[in-house]
Amino acid sequence: MAKDYPRSDRVADQIQRELAGIIRAELKDPGIGTFFTISEVEVTRDLSIADVHFTVLEPESVDDTLAALARARGFMRKRLAGKLRLRNTPQLRFHYDRSVEEGVRMDQLIDAARRRDAKD
Repeated sequence: MAKDYPRSDRVADQIQRELAGIIRAELKDPGIGTFFTISEVEVTRDLSIADVHFTVLEPESVDDTLAALARARGFMRKRLAGKLRLRNTPQLRFHYDRSVEEGVRMDQLIDAARRRDAKD
């Protein structure tokens, strides 16, 4: 089973769950809106870096959200250290996940194409 589900993937899943709880319950920065979601966490094989991908409902708030996450990076890492059973807690790097935004754009393009086809 462990070969099918590498340790870095298990750690990534745990970080995603724990970070979501920390951000929701403990982080009081107004820069992080209520419609914030961690979409994926990728951890390097040596467990030194965790790339945290997130989405927000309002794309115009991405810069504020990134700034708030940067300010809280140390706090979140310290809280994670208490929850993870690791010798070293990974460094956190945050990235905006544009997939939801792209999905909405694609839906709009499909709808527009269907409307054009219906007129013809």
